[in-house]
Amino acid sequence: MNFSEVFKQSNQLCKVSPDGKYLATCVQYRLVVRDFNSLQIVHLYTFLDPVMHMEWSSDSLFILCAMYKRGLVQVWSLEQPDWHCKIDEGSIGLVSSRWSPDGRHILNTTEFSLRVTVWSLCTKSVSYIKYPKACQKGIDFTADGRYMALAERRECKDYISVFVCDDWHLLRHFESETQDLAGLEWSPNSCVLAVWDSCLEYKILLYSLDGRLLSSYSAYEWSLGIKSVAWSPSSQFLAIGSYDEKVRILNHITWKKITQFEHPATIINAKAVVFKEVEKRPVVGSEDLSIHQLTVDNSLFSTQSKYEITQLPAQVPVIKPDPDRANPKIGISALAFSAGNHYLATKNDNMPQNLWVWDMQRLSLLAVLEQTAPVRCFVWDPHRPRLALCTGNTKVYLWSPVGCVSVNVPVEGMDPVSPLCINKQLCYWSK
Repeated sequence: MNFSEVFKQSNQLCKVSPDGKYLATCVQYRLVVRDFNSLQIVHLYTFLDPVMHMEWSSDSLFILCAMYKRGLVQVWSLEQPDWHCKIDEGSIGLVSSRWSPDGRHILNTTEFSLRVTVWSLCTKSVSYIKYPKACQKGIDFTADGRYMALAERRECKDYISVFVCDDWHLLRHFESETQDLAGLEWSPNSCVLAVWDSCLEYKILLYSLDGRLLSSYSAYEWSLGIKSVAWSPSSQFLAIGSYDEKVRILNHITWKKITQFEHPATIINAKAVVFKEVEKRPVVGSEDLSIHQLTVDNSLFSTQSKYEITQLPAQVPVIKPDPDRANPKIGISALAFSAGNHYLATKNDNMPQNLWVWDMQRLSLLAVLEQTAPVRCFVWDPHRPRLALCTGNTKVYLWSPVGCVSVNVPVEGMDPVSPLCINKQLCYWSK
């Protein structure tokens, strides 16, 4: 694997454009845009305050930078470097900013979730949406970009509004059968809206585009409920991760559970492969300790690692959560389907050093990756069945159906790295 030189960044703001042609990084008061293939600087912009959020438009022609402390948003054009747009929310404040799917409207959420302001770059018009709910995921767009679902809170009740993104008129408005709505997400085929309750109640609701309740699912009562939700790319499966350390899979025909994946402390499944990371520090002789190597070659003292296959049954490291603290580190916090719909990756918080990979065709456990440090994040390759993960050290780990590999990242000063995305190549940011 080949690596470029190290580029500076701030607040982990480093993003590849959707078309894969550009790489944008924020360094304090500057925005640097590079050509992704040559890594040469093509645009350089400056700001009054450090940027807190950065986002590309869907067509990669504009880039949005938000400065929440100032309540300010600036937009820059790559086609017309002299053109720029500045949006000032004033005293009402700003807590989040994002693009609409068409890349020509900006949605700003004010402090205390008083309203959502829709700004048009084409007509310079402004629209206001009242009563947005402050929750984990209160806004979501359909994959085709035609509709937006918004969670609302009025008179101590949850509501959902569906807007048409062309002119932002209200299409549907209905009450949600939730006690405290925590999030919503459209299916990839834009036909079904999944809505789930807070962690205090296990309930997930499936609505059609016109607001009809298609189905409701609850696995149990009187215990902490849903922690994560993920649609499969084909919309055939809905995976629900919960605090009981299980993943339940619903099908798209009857919306009933077809199977559940458990995360046991002892793996006995003979069809599963357990890959265990083993570290080894190289032995350095006196003849290797030259002044040049000590000052230049950091790899001389870097810890090498590789994967070994563990014999079954295998024990998985488990951390007992503290029952006296809020938000206990237990349950399925992350779910992700591969692009081809073939695999599902999961992470159980009280088994933080392990990543589980499931075969969705056989509906069984395929592989478990046991790391030497807790898994911080993971992401699937959008084109092939390949999974990248990081643990906050100077390595990135790759899994595919043929096996696992550990790759040392030559970062300056041996800073820890985290994978950002996979787009033709692997990109990283250093912490």
